[in-house]
Amino acid sequence: MVGTGRILRFDGVRGYGFIAPDAGGDDIFMHANDLQDEKHLFQPGTLVEFEAEESDRGPKASVVRLARRAQARPAPASPLASPSMANGRSDADDDDMCDVLTVGEFRHLLTETLIESVPTLTGGQISQIRQRLTSLAQARGWVESQ
Repeated sequence: MVGTGRILRFDGVRGYGFIAPDAGGDDIFMHANDLQDEKHLFQPGTLVEFEAEESDRGPKASVVRLARRAQARPAPASPLASPSMANGRSDADDDDMCDVLTVGEFRHLLTETLIESVPTLTGGQISQIRQRLTSLAQARGWVESQ
């Protein structure tokens, strides 16, 4: 049975931890040998998908991987990824460019990405990162100016 949940704790040195399943019930044991992604990505609070099985010691997760949430709107392509990029401007036609986000949309996407990527960031750290990146995005024309 495939399930989802959040990592409660994971000891990378000892190679095991526990998942709190979204469906409720007992915490599920997870072992480093069953991780499908890089071990350092499995931090407390991280959303994961797993296959649940019963072991002689209780529920155990196998095939544990980071959960990929479907986004309501695809994230815009990074303008820096284009090989024709020079000084923040592309030589491509306007048809090949991505939509410019509002500051609110940009901050929302950025916040969600930070929380999912590094759930241990504090609110103050997220605020500082958002402020600096929003300023950069406005200067480059990646978001609408206020």
